[in-house]
Amino acid sequence: MSETADHAPPDISPLGWSAFFDLQLTEDEAGLVPMRISTVHRARMSAQGSGGPVQLSLPVHSTTNEFAVGDWVLVSVEPEANLVVRRLGRKTLLQRRIEQGRAPQLIAANVDTLFIVTSCNDDFNPARLERYLALANEAGTEPVMVLTKADRVADAAPYRLQAEALQRGLAVVSVDATSALAGAVLRPWCGPGQTVALVGSSGVGKSTLLNTLADLAPGEGQLTGDIREDDAKGRHTTTSRSLHAIAGGGLAIDTPGMRTLQVSDAAVGLDILFAEIIDLAPGCRFRDCTHGHEPGCAVRAAVAAGTLDAERLERWRKLHEENRDNTPVLVGPRGNKTKPYSGKRR
Repeated sequence: MSETADHAPPDISPLGWSAFFDLQLTEDEAGLVPMRISTVHRARMSAQGSGGPVQLSLPVHSTTNEFAVGDWVLVSVEPEANLVVRRLGRKTLLQRRIEQGRAPQLIAANVDTLFIVTSCNDDFNPARLERYLALANEAGTEPVMVLTKADRVADAAPYRLQAEALQRGLAVVSVDATSALAGAVLRPWCGPGQTVALVGSSGVGKSTLLNTLADLAPGEGQLTGDIREDDAKGRHTTTSRSLHAIAGGGLAIDTPGMRTLQVSDAAVGLDILFAEIIDLAPGCRFRDCTHGHEPGCAVRAAVAAGTLDAERLERWRKLHEENRDNTPVLVGPRGNKTKPYSGKRR
């Protein structure tokens, strides 16, 4: 493989390269080639560059756990073949805490828009969707709720209304993931150089939607499954994260279905998600009001007046407490801080 390095190679801008990354380069890195990571496995990684896909080599003492699909890396192609020299700083990073795990699991990097995919059936779960929204908000990625299987219900409007109520200003679209019209509906977020990621439970149509966005013929794209009729739960079809080119010039990162998503390090994301509660809080008599039992609580007064949903408040309380319990706290002598993590199960 032969590539030439440039501080702003025009031929990699379709992969999402922008001035944000160009400004991170130094003069002594002129001989390195920028590439974008397209797959991450336990012991290997691949990337996309101006010359197409390549397998990457990691430096000594580095592991694939340090990288996410969507990362930009600087690669030495000569004399060592495709050796990763440095990872560039990220615009956004989607990550989640996993049970018994000290370090967060990296989901995807440098994502402009997060498509939160759910279906118009029993999979639609406001409490779970709020977790995805908190994840997107904390990462600084724009969330878009995508309702699939809208063609299988008599009226998708109730699902749309429930989704729109989850967060102020949330974009909500309903699609038939198998129809080419889905690409037209999602086109505003899939333009040249834009990166989207798809998250959601197994069986809601993420892989089908990805195949439609990529305009792939049957048999060429991701394997797809369906939701079981008896319990509306899906079968896992995507088993790893990967970066794909899609029609319109954008890129998409598919992710495995996530049954559980713990909330941690997401205070800002939760404040955005529950903005109506945060706006009411200054009206409470006590500054540290928990909105549970204190007198003079403006939030509970809104519930009593019917202007705030009681279930919404209860979900805020649960996520707020979970975030508090699961977020590592800096402890130890000054200058020697550590971050213990309780790993509280949910």
